[in-house]
Amino acid sequence: MANVRNLKKDINYVLGDIIEAVYVWEYANKGKDTKKGEAIIDEAIETFDALIAKVNDSKVVNKKSHFKAIANELEAKGRALIEKVNALG
Repeated sequence: MANVRNLKKDINYVLGDIIEAVYVWEYANKGKDTKKGEAIIDEAIETFDALIAKVNDSKVVNKKSHFKAIANELEAKGRALIEKVNALG
């Protein structure tokens, strides 16, 4: 990992893209129920808040492994959210 700033950008981009995908789906499917999409957006926002809080935790002893774990968690949660977005259609 290069630095904390890049990790924060990755978190923002990944979860922002997922939220944008839900908005695109909702726009393309105006007649369908949007409650599932709203739930995905809420989950993405909660994930964002949790991951940023972990990045900003200053009481970490081994920062390298801590940030690597955060990156792995972002990947896992991002994939799960993407699967939910794909299941909307």
